Amino acid sequence: MPFRVAVPKEVAPGEARVALTPEVIPRMVKAGYEVIVEAGAGERSRYPDAAYTQAGAKLATDRVALFGGADVVVKVQIPSVEESAAMRSGTVVVALMNANRNLDQVAKMRDQKLSSFALELLPRITRAQSMDVLSSQATVAGYRAALIGADLCPKFLPMLTTAAGTVRPAHVLILGAGVAGLMAIATSKRLGAVVEAYDVRRAAGEQVRSLGARFLELQINAEGSGGYARELTDDEKKQEAEMVAKAVAEADIVITTANVPGRRAPLLVRKEMVARMRPGAVLIDLAAESGGNVELTKPGETVELNGVRIVGPLNLPSQLPFHASQMFAKNVEAFLKLLFGPQGNPITEYTDEILAASLLTRNGEVVHAPTRDALAGGK
Repeated sequence: MPFRVAVPKEVAPGEARVALTPEVIPRMVKAGYEVIVEAGAGERSRYPDAAYTQAGAKLATDRVALFGGADVVVKVQIPSVEESAAMRSGTVVVALMNANRNLDQVAKMRDQKLSSFALELLPRITRAQSMDVLSSQATVAGYRAALIGADLCPKFLPMLTTAAGTVRPAHVLILGAGVAGLMAIATSKRLGAVVEAYDVRRAAGEQVRSLGARFLELQINAEGSGGYARELTDDEKKQEAEMVAKAVAEADIVITTANVPGRRAPLLVRKEMVARMRPGAVLIDLAAESGGNVELTKPGETVELNGVRIVGPLNLPSQLPFHASQMFAKNVEAFLKLLFGPQGNPITEYTDEILAASLLTRNGEVVHAPTRDALAGGK
């Protein structure tokens, strides 16, 4: 009997993506999977049901039966308590779990004895690049953030020479030169802005300069493990704040992207720094969901101080769901190939370092130690 992969419609508020797109279905069917897609699952990301059936998937209209009959459930967001309740013990679930913010859902997957894999826990190693949903979705977020900044900025981004005189280009500052930051840099440069960027990792400077932006230099090397930055010392934070404050005050658009996995986002822009900005300036805080890089950020809202707008967007990839879903689906396809092999043969021991790192729950236990500790602390 073919291995059944279920693709339900996302129910999280504001989520328009879908976990698998029609493009990957033929390869999965050829590999021996039976792919069952809930009717309307791709509608919000502009993938109609007909595209799935033409690609070889089957449609399901009974949501409970879809979950109950699946061997694997692939989602963008963590299953709700109700969705997990409809799954059989031993069902494999693959999704972005964000476990520290969804402890009730994790507890339900544990109690239901589901084998769940959190895609955000994938190790940052070369072999996992094709599965790296954080990178693919950060690319979307960085692009979208640049467009939001351009839309809200009361200035032209490029320099223009017109009969009415020369219009000077807008200045864009990117704080954090990871995947999202680099995409924001590239997009802002394409729009014609003068772009500066800062990252505590000196190695990021070469990438920033390769995109045509100016890298703000500070003699600090905060390269951490796994491609992330380490936390700065108090003296380093003071030096950073002084340089960042000057750059922020001169910028028309500031996009902040700094995140530390599993912890509150570092605070980069304080209220007094915002007060020094020119009226009309815009701050886009991509770390809003994890506490924010800007002191005044309110997740999901836009606030204003002295004519400066601070935007705290949530789930930016969902605002470009067509390509965000396409990239997500290819990541999931690669992960399933590792999890079940090229011919869809299930494995019983998750000893591979990628699988071991991303395994969240199994056999009625929370395997991921930080999440297990968080659950224990909440009791």
